[in-house]
Amino acid sequence: MTEFPIDAVRAAFPALEGEFVFFDNAAGAQSPKTVLNAVANHLLHRNVQRGGRYKQSQEVDQAIARARASVALLVNARHPDEISFGMNATSFMRLISIAIGQSLSDRREIIVTDLDHEANIAVWLALEREGAKIVWWHFRDDGRLHPEDLDPLLSVRTRIVACTLASNAIGSTLNIAEVSRRAHAAGAEVFVDAVHYGPHGPIDVQAFDCDYLVCSGYKIFSPHMGFLWGRLETLNALPTFREDFVPDTTPAKLEIGTYIYENVAGMDAAVCYLEALGRRINPAVASRRAALVACAEAIQSYEAQLSRAMLDALAQVNATVYGIIERDQISHRTPTLCFNLPGISPATVTEMLAKQNIGVRDGHMYSPRLMKRLGLAKESGAVRASLVHYNTIEEVHRFGSALAEIAGA
Repeated sequence: MTEFPIDAVRAAFPALEGEFVFFDNAAGAQSPKTVLNAVANHLLHRNVQRGGRYKQSQEVDQAIARARASVALLVNARHPDEISFGMNATSFMRLISIAIGQSLSDRREIIVTDLDHEANIAVWLALEREGAKIVWWHFRDDGRLHPEDLDPLLSVRTRIVACTLASNAIGSTLNIAEVSRRAHAAGAEVFVDAVHYGPHGPIDVQAFDCDYLVCSGYKIFSPHMGFLWGRLETLNALPTFREDFVPDTTPAKLEIGTYIYENVAGMDAAVCYLEALGRRINPAVASRRAALVACAEAIQSYEAQLSRAMLDALAQVNATVYGIIERDQISHRTPTLCFNLPGISPATVTEMLAKQNIGVRDGHMYSPRLMKRLGLAKESGAVRASLVHYNTIEEVHRFGSALAEIAGA
């Protein structure tokens, strides 16, 4: 293993050149040059529809197949056909929720959490019109969901547990394998929102033993797109909308209409970027999947340093940090921190940071129920600084100095 190659990482991302500090990665990350090249190459040479008999169209088919194989390796799917591509994670959440709503039968209870992004709540609340009953799984005061709290909620009536792998607001992560063990013992399925977690650690749907998982490629250094993983037999059994000539099997049955092929080509390049980084970190890896795991584990370790540095910087200005702040619990969070400064509105903090060329975000982070649990108004919420593996300790120090000026002023 080598030291995390932060200089080489930053050199791969053209958007990071200059003095701008980008700490808004939870809203969407930057893309490496190889991804930009893949998108441009697609638009220049094969900006056509799939399914034709001519060369360029066949190249699109091949590009989609390569991307499907790459994303399957990224999440450790059993088969590439378990991967479906589309516009975003939310559209897949809605697609699956509609299918679940049409097959509730005697299992009409759906467990949702108040830690989640509203997208993974609203799509399930909509099923109350279909006769579903919503059961709430609440996070504890430590900002975490605890799988053992599921036990009194699960029953023979539970159809599905919908939960997040990591909070997009306060960064807390969840032991999905333990959630799956408990849910499956009750005969229920597990739907995982991995959108925020995607760039921060290894995804292994076989180890998670979940039934569905959605992610947004643009959080994992690709252009805007989303993908769904699901067990092959489970997806094939779902009732879904499709045109008569579309096979009733995955992925075709779930890829409704034409999506953005050049962005899928970009997603393939993003996976290849992560693979190459993994091989640089550990040259001894023997497979693509092993390289992706090596990369994700190195990212986790490096980002733990960023989290500690961010907590130190926020402590120095007496900020209120929501969620995990204990240094020995860093492994249970991503470097995504929501905070407030004493007596200064979140909007004022973000505006003043912007004037110092530092990009963060304020508001409810599409998690208004979480904000309410934290005692924060939906309209103002908190400040969120969200980092990924191309951010640096030096940027954290600059951020801390800027906060000190704001707090002093």
